[in-house]
This record gives sequence, C-alpha cells and structure tokens, in this order.
Amino acid sequence: MSMTIGRRAFLGSAAALPLLRVPARAARTPGTLRFGLSSYPPNLAPWLNAGGATGAVMTLIHRGLLSYGPDGGLRGELAERWEADGKDWVFHLRDASFHNGNKVTASDVKWSLEQVAAEKSTAYMRTQFQNVERIDTPDERTVRLVMRQPMVTIPEWLANYYMPIVARDSIERGGPGIGAGPFMLKNMERGVSIDLARFDKYYKPGLPKLQAIRVVAYADENARVAALQAGDVDLIDYVPWQSMTGIEADPKLRLTTQNGPFMYLTFNGKSGPFSNPLVRQAVGFAVNRDDVVRSAFFGRGAPLSGVPLMPESPFYDKARAEYFRHDPERAKALLRQAGFENGFSCTLLSTAQYGMHLSSAEVVQQNLAAIGVQAQLSTPDWATRVSLGNRGQFEIAVNGTAAEITDPDGLSSVLDNELAPSYIRSTGFSVPKLHALFEAGRGESDPAKRKAIYDEVQQLATEQAPIVGLCYRAQGYAMTSDVQGFTNLPGLLSFFSPITLEEVAFG
Repeated sequence: MSMTIGRRAFLGSAAALPLLRVPARAARTPGTLRFGLSSYPPNLAPWLNAGGATGAVMTLIHRGLLSYGPDGGLRGELAERWEADGKDWVFHLRDASFHNGNKVTASDVKWSLEQVAAEKSTAYMRTQFQNVERIDTPDERTVRLVMRQPMVTIPEWLANYYMPIVARDSIERGGPGIGAGPFMLKNMERGVSIDLARFDKYYKPGLPKLQAIRVVAYADENARVAALQAGDVDLIDYVPWQSMTGIEADPKLRLTTQNGPFMYLTFNGKSGPFSNPLVRQAVGFAVNRDDVVRSAFFGRGAPLSGVPLMPESPFYDKARAEYFRHDPERAKALLRQAGFENGFSCTLLSTAQYGMHLSSAEVVQQNLAAIGVQAQLSTPDWATRVSLGNRGQFEIAVNGTAAEITDPDGLSSVLDNELAPSYIRSTGFSVPKLHALFEAGRGESDPAKRKAIYDEVQQLATEQAPIVGLCYRAQGYAMTSDVQGFTNLPGLLSFFSPITLEEVAFG
C-alpha cells in the first residue's frame, strides 16, 4: 500500500470516530479568551516573517498604519487617513498611545519604517520599501513618504502584519518592541503559552472587549481539536480538514472557512537539477493536484495549476491559471530534454507538524517517483523547517501561504526570488525580467498598462516556474458557539483574521 493511501485510510477512519468528550468543560476565567494556536511563534521580532502563528500574535500586540477590516477592505489604524500627493504618500496619525503610555508620534513611524528599509535589515518587506527616498515628518502627527518612483501599492503593503509601528528604540535583543495594539504582552512560557492583557489606552473606544487572551500552542493538530472539543480552549486556528465535518455537526462549536491560502512547491536552483527551468516545469506537470486536494484537504480546496490569482481578479488569465495539468508523459519528456532521462534523487522538505504539509509532500513524492525522480522526505518541526528554508538548506520544498495583499503585486513575495531570502520563495536562481516587471507594475496606475505587465508576469512564471502551485485550500478557524465577533477575512486575507479579536466577546 502506498504511503498516501495508508495515511488517507487512517485519517478517514479517525474522522469517522465519535468526537471525544470530557464530562465537563474546563472552567473559563471571565473575560479571557483561550486561543489554541497551531505553533508557538519562533520569534516575535517585528518586521520578520516567521509564519502565521507569529503573525497572529503580532496582530494582538501591535498595530501598523493601516490594516484590513472584516470585509477585506483597507482601513486606517495608527493612521486615521492617508492620501497620495503626486508620487508621494502622506499619512495623518490619530491620537494613539504605545503600551508604555507614550504617544505614537511621527518620529516613531519614521524610525520603524527606517528599520525596515535599512541596509542591513532582515525585514521581510525591506525590498518593497527601497523605493522610499526619505521620510519627512512636518509635525508629530504627519508622515510623508517621499518616493523615488510612484508606487501605487504602498497602502496595501503597510496594512500587512509584517509592518507594525513600534516605539522608537524599543527593540532589544530581538524582542517584540513596544507596540500599540489592543493587548499587552504579560508573560511568555517558551514553547507553551503567551499571556496577553487588555490595553486600557487602546485608541478605539470600547475595544478590546476581552480582558485577556491566553495563547496556548498545540503543535499536534488532533490535540488542538480535542482541546476545543473538551473546552480547554475557545478558539483554534488551522482546523485540520479531516475534523471540519465533525465540528460543523457539533452544536456547541462553530466553523468558519475561506478559500484563498494555497499550497505550492519552491526550489533551490543554486546547483543541481532544479537550476534548470525544464526540470521545474516537469515537476509542474508531474503533480496530480486532485490527489493533493483529496488526500491533504479531504476535498476542501481546489487545484492550483498556475499563478495563484483568483478568478475574480481582473488580472486573471484562465489559460495560464490552468497550464500545469497532470501530464506525466510530458513531464518525462521535459526531463529527457533537460538531460535527466534516467531521473535523479533529491530531498523534499516539508514538516510533520501540519498534516496538510505532510500529506501534500507524500502525494508529491509519489508523483515524482512516477516520472523517475526519487524524493526522500525531510519532515522536521515547523520552526526548523522555517529556519532551513530561510537559510536555503533544501532542494525542493512544500509550502503554504496566501498572497499578502489583494493586488497582484502581492505575488512578488512568492514569485520574485531576487527579494531577500525567505522560506516562502525559491532561492539560488533568478528569473530574468520578473523583478523588473513587478517594479513596473507597482508603479503603474493605468489599469490597461498594469494588466499588460501582469500578463507578462504570468507568462514568465509559467515558462520559468519559480514556484509550482499545488492547490487552494479552505482555511478554517473553529470556536465555541458563544464566541462572538470573530471574522474569517475573505479569500487571500484569511491569515489576517486574528486582527478581529479586538471585537470578540462571549455572547
């Protein structure tokens, strides 16, 4: 029996078992939400990408200039309003305070943004902010980004949870800094839990509604679900797909899902077979995406056979979106053309901490074996997997993410591997012209010209395969039925949903 079939049979049997219960639900401290998180954050240093678990906590202790509202639209946070002034962007700050009681000022914003763009910065958004020539602060409530070139996507990038504003000079030894979010960091038990308390000087009247949030890490997805069912936690992220049906059927629980996050493969092209785009294309045609959706996501998803643009996007190209159909014979022909007629061996990096990552890797492993590529799985814990990816210590890897902004410029974070090294994109090779196209797209305001630019982006992404898509997946949060006010943000923005915890109360 194949590995994937065996895993599917086991999970299918487990899903059919009765839901586990304890006689009485665990006592809840009044006003405290217990959040079962899928991983303990590898770190809480601002401006770094350390995965969705880190992002969830960052949205609780920090705020940026902008964010996304429950409807997925841009909204002001520390900036109450903003506007373009020619090629520049001007942000007008609201009356807000940091957790140390000091007011949020233009100098704090200037300092934070300068840390992101600094020469030796390791910030995830460093490249996006290289187009800022300087930051002017005409007064303590006004910030002007003086741009070298027009950049129409600045507001969306500033809405990302990787772009918090922290109090000036408050970063020590890689710590989280002093934020202005709805909750204050009170206690951390490394690898286990994080305790947050309500910030009484939060700038939104009446918010947050909760008095505290206790974040508890449950790396094992079945344990995370069991904790919710037993009443040990009130909300969980990353609901495993095999558990969704049971949760939907439980009147004491509520499930909310969004399609938008996606699974894909990245490559290390520094040397070896994956430096050849024909080999990367061969991988694209080798993958049976329907099997990935069935095995890893229990049918709750959709194949991703091209660039991850949703059909409702005005930039969507159906032909490119469906390019990498399952075609093993074409994959073998591409390997022969690349000089690998007899195949080759490699290591496929994934993680056992998230079942969908492991199941996706198992399907890919089998699909590659069918075209003569023998992939040995490497499945460390999530923090190690992130570290290996950031250091480029892999050959081919399974990943999952969502575009960080709704504009197609958001695809640059996964497609443009000329950006600073990150586990979410390929490494060791570049796609000529792709970086320049993204730069042109984010500076162009004419819709027709932007569409032409992103048509070319999709063509290059198909020909050069800097990533290979696997599938879209339903991203779920589950909670007890009395948790009111939490919203799973639409589509690609699902990972940003913990920002709505400021609105949560028990009903």
